[in-house]
Amino acid sequence: MKRILATIGMIAVLAINSNVNAATGLDAYVDKNGYIDVQALTCAQLADTYQEDANALANWYSGWYNGLAKKHFYHLNRVKGTEHEVIVFCKEHRDMKIIKAMDVIFKEDKKK
Repeated sequence: MKRILATIGMIAVLAINSNVNAATGLDAYVDKNGYIDVQALTCAQLADTYQEDANALANWYSGWYNGLAKKHFYHLNRVKGTEHEVIVFCKEHRDMKIIKAMDVIFKEDKKK
């Protein structure tokens, strides 16, 4: 009986510790006025957020870059592919700022 209780206790500790790496919503990075400083976010923050938050943020960055380039078209399939590329890239380059990761990915796409 003691062995069973000890095993149950160990399972509970493992379950609690596994939640330490739970996703962090983007709302954790909002300032007192409700804004997120998109130039300060790191790839780790993007990689560690919820998938729908990561998709939304990557989509926003894409729109921002298109605005800077004075492009006024939205290519649905290309944007979805870029979102995925950014998220995958960020998972591999966690210390990089997202803004820099986007720059790297867009420059690689231009080479192709």
